[in-house]
Order: sequence, then structure tokens, then C-alpha cells
Amino acid sequence: MDHSAIADRRQLRRKLTFWRVAAIVIVLAALFFAALAQWPGMGARDHIARISITGLIQDDRELLERLDAIARNDRAKALIVAISSPGGTTYGGEVVFKALRKVAEKKPVVSDVRTLAASAGYMIATAGDTIVAGESSITGSIGVIFQYPQFRELMDKLGVSLEEIKSAPLKAEPSPFHPASEEARAMIRSMVMDSYGWFVDLVAERRKLPRDKALLLADGSIFTGRQALAAGLVDQLGGSVEIRAYLTERKVEADLPVVDYKPPVRGGLSLLSGGFGELVRGALGLPSGLEKFGAEKLFLDGLVSVWQVDRD
Repeated sequence: MDHSAIADRRQLRRKLTFWRVAAIVIVLAALFFAALAQWPGMGARDHIARISITGLIQDDRELLERLDAIARNDRAKALIVAISSPGGTTYGGEVVFKALRKVAEKKPVVSDVRTLAASAGYMIATAGDTIVAGESSITGSIGVIFQYPQFRELMDKLGVSLEEIKSAPLKAEPSPFHPASEEARAMIRSMVMDSYGWFVDLVAERRKLPRDKALLLADGSIFTGRQALAAGLVDQLGGSVEIRAYLTERKVEADLPVVDYKPPVRGGLSLLSGGFGELVRGALGLPSGLEKFGAEKLFLDGLVSVWQVDRD
């Protein structure tokens, strides 16, 4: 091989190396900006943060982290909490309520009651400095419930029994395998009423209602937005226009953009979503929809504050 051929090959190799490095830099830059997009407000100008709370409310650590990020972000001048939820666990509502109040220590918080904000959903709404509801939205259902299944009759029909030896009569009570004793019912009712009393006190304090009036409203009833306004459970009817007007009164600039603080896609594959993700998946031979893998199953346990339609 002559010297010119060797020189040409070296030059080609250098060009290939350059383009390989350039391709790696481009991919890394794309990944960086995609990651940056997962964190609203990073490097952005002043804005109004917004989070959406939907579905059943549970102890959600990721949601609490987002609220903490909003509280610490000086660029976020206010927070809108859009709620569409029938409720959830009392503890889940409690921790979100407290996290929202921490945000409210630093910036205005508006609760935006959408289609349904009942039970623990309403509990969360009371954390806002003001509550704006749609005229036909559903809210209220102030109360606590404890439910458990009963399989005794089914087991009798199948000829199956369960024997147990326990340290005390109230251990593992109530049980789905036999009717609850009066002592077990009293124990559970005591727990339910303790959480219920805490819920009523919270509503009375946050809505500035006499406790006896809060008790009258806390019989599990649900209300339309119009009824809730008349009862003092919300502050105003409306939507985005009324929310903006309230924030303007709180000295928040009227032209600030609203930035949604969305949860990251579960499974650690959030960068594989969207159009860029389709290109990456195609190049790597990965199936579409992979980012949805690893979703957690819904499970509720213990005391709940959730509005349910009676199926009887």
C-alpha cells in the first residue's frame, strides 16, 4: 500500500472519529435538555406553578417532593392546585394538606375545584388560601369510613373454615373471616371518630366556621359548587379568570405564564417519551410504550375519606 493510500485512510478515520464524537455530543445535549424539561421552572423566568391532583389520594412521596420544590423555587410566584378526586386515605390527604400549607407560607396557593373534589379531595382544597369551584362541580363529603369484606357465608357454603390462635381478642380485628365482635366494632368506631373529629376541626379552622356549623356540614353530604359557596365551603365560583384575578390581588403579576409541574414518567425511562423517544426507541430496537412499565398497583388500606356512589 503506497503512502497516499495510507494518508487517505488516516484522514477518513479522523473524519469518522469526528462525526462519532459529534453524534455523541448531540445525543448527550438532547438528553440534557429532555431531562431539564422534566423539572419545570429550572432556568425559567418567573411563573405560576400548577399541579394536578387526580384520582385516589394516597401517601405520594413524589407529589410531596414536587410541592417542596415549588416551595423552594423563588421563580414560582404562586401555586394553583387543580383537584379532581373523590378522596383517598385520610393520611394521604393529611400529608398533602400540610405540604400545601408549607407552600402557602411563602407564596399564594389557590385551590381549583374541578369536576370532583370530595372527602380527602376537599380536605386538600381547604389548604388553599382561597377555593375556586365550578358551579356544577361536586365537593364536600366530609367524613371518614373504614370498610372490610366479609367472606364468612361464602366459606360456609364451600365448607371451608379458618382456625386461629391469637394473643388477645382484638388482635387482627376486624377479620373478613368472621363477624366483628362488639369490642372490635367499638375499637374501629373509636378510630374512625377520632379521625373524623380531626377532619371537622380542620374544616372549621380553615373555613372560619363555628364547629357546630362544620358538624352540620360534615354528615357526608356532597354539594354542587353553588351549594358549597352558600354553605361557606368555597370562596368563589369560576375558573382560570377568577383565579388570575385573585392572584393579581395578591400582587402576582398578571402576565406570568402558568407552568405545570408534572410527575416524571415512572420506570426511569421518561427520556424515551415523545418524538425524540420514538427515534431513540427505533434506533435501539425498543418497543413503544416501554415508559409505562413498572406502574404501581392501586391499594388502599385502613381509614379512608373517599366519596363513593352507593351501588345498592
